Amino acid sequence: MSRPDGLPVPARTRHLRRGPDPAATRGPARPEARPDDGQHLSHLAAGDCRRPDAGAHAAREPDAAAQVLARLEGAGAGPPVKVLVVGGGWAGLAAAVQACQEGHEVTLIEATRHWGGRARALALQDAAGHCLRLDNGQHILIGAYTATLGLMETVGVDLSRALLDLPLGLPFPDGLGLTTPAWAARWPAPLDALAAMTTARGWSWHDRLALLRRSLAWRLRGFRCLPTDTVADVCRDLPRRTMQDLIEPLCVSALNLPPAQASGQVFLRVLRDALFGQGHGALRPAHLLLPRHDLGMLMPAKAVDWLRARGVDARTGARAMALRRGEAGWAVSVREDGAVRTEHADHVILASSAEVAGQLVRDAATSVTPGQARSLLAWADQAQGLPHTAIATVYARSPSARLPAPMLALRPGGTAGDLSASLSAQFVFDRGQLHPDDPVMQGVLAFVVSASPDDRVALETAVIAQGRQQLGLDQLTPIRTVVERRATFACLPALARPPARIADGLTAAADYVDGPYPATIEGAVRSGRQAASDLGRRHGLS
Repeated sequence: MSRPDGLPVPARTRHLRRGPDPAATRGPARPEARPDDGQHLSHLAAGDCRRPDAGAHAAREPDAAAQVLARLEGAGAGPPVKVLVVGGGWAGLAAAVQACQEGHEVTLIEATRHWGGRARALALQDAAGHCLRLDNGQHILIGAYTATLGLMETVGVDLSRALLDLPLGLPFPDGLGLTTPAWAARWPAPLDALAAMTTARGWSWHDRLALLRRSLAWRLRGFRCLPTDTVADVCRDLPRRTMQDLIEPLCVSALNLPPAQASGQVFLRVLRDALFGQGHGALRPAHLLLPRHDLGMLMPAKAVDWLRARGVDARTGARAMALRRGEAGWAVSVREDGAVRTEHADHVILASSAEVAGQLVRDAATSVTPGQARSLLAWADQAQGLPHTAIATVYARSPSARLPAPMLALRPGGTAGDLSASLSAQFVFDRGQLHPDDPVMQGVLAFVVSASPDDRVALETAVIAQGRQQLGLDQLTPIRTVVERRATFACLPALARPPARIADGLTAAADYVDGPYPATIEGAVRSGRQAASDLGRRHGLS
């Protein structure tokens, strides 16, 4: 689908202001919370167990001196653009930080009471009454995620303390599989990954050489393939062992689809950056980086503190209800504390879900000319038409359990042939090793099921059986299963993703926006940074 035509450049507003807007009551309906989408998680004894995310309280008035200082630090060739970022996930936070760095006047609103979007913390109690600070899904970073790691450092995250740095490795509980030997852990890329390939346990030399040959062929072709190729197509000559132990778990974890359905081109891009790309600082691109903190503390809380220290008005509980073209810029009706007010801005960055962004853009089409409306509706149709897939995380506990490594790969099924692959976890994480100083976390395991089915009960039963059999944990019991039904867009071959630019003064920032990456934190952060980096050019400031 072609990019929508731009709207005429609006006149610059003089203030990013709020005012009563009692007539603005329409807007996108809030998706109804489903029983197992993570929104229902119990917060028993909230005063003791639930630690609110930064910003979950009433917003402070932005500090005028801090705003002036931030604009001076990022002063460019012209007056600052007044920016409203709708959505406080990783893309929205990245956009707000980038826009603030460039000296623009930024307001950031988030509909829920937490920052971080889908990559956020969850507080709950287990059957014994222990307060657990977990996540709505287990996430992995790699050293090649330079935009994400750079953003974290910008807002004050100490990467060495926040992330557990592990050399590339996908070992199974029996010790077989791909592991970077200790003597090669600090080799430069791609030598560290090559060492892991040539020493993989349980692989024959035929398996190892086949992967090396295929990797060389991918590199000689620039890690490119036909847009219609699947991962299975680009890996068609690889031995079964290599597919089972490496390609299949990598594919389903990165693209959330099995190789027969996933985009070969997007998969090759991820491999290129991980095996032959640049890392961040001393972090090797292929290294696995496991969060030592819950996802709320990993970056979102730090980012909100950083933004507010620079005068940014960052508020939760502020839901965008309607978007329309104003006489000068854009006007967004925002419901907050029971009232509907209007935010006016030169530029709006929609960093919300595809469904919500599409509905807001569809709403905006009623305030423009018929020709402009067609462009907006085309973008909304494309965004809301994206297929999605689910990810499940089964949290469980086994007394005194300690895995051989903080992260292990798992084989399908609890016992041979008794469970379908769709009900099997691909990875298990030892939360006790990630939080060694927290006694409550000892014995807590997180099983991740990518491309998961919707049946939470069947999923939990199957994964617990899989864990008991493969990990030898007879006393493994479930704590909670979280299913994100629309966790990622389905990264299919030749999928047409909506462009970042929607209209003049209106941009989307999210992992689903057209780009080289699948639905990952890195894709979201890159999209947010790019949306904010383009503000000066789009408003004639560069």
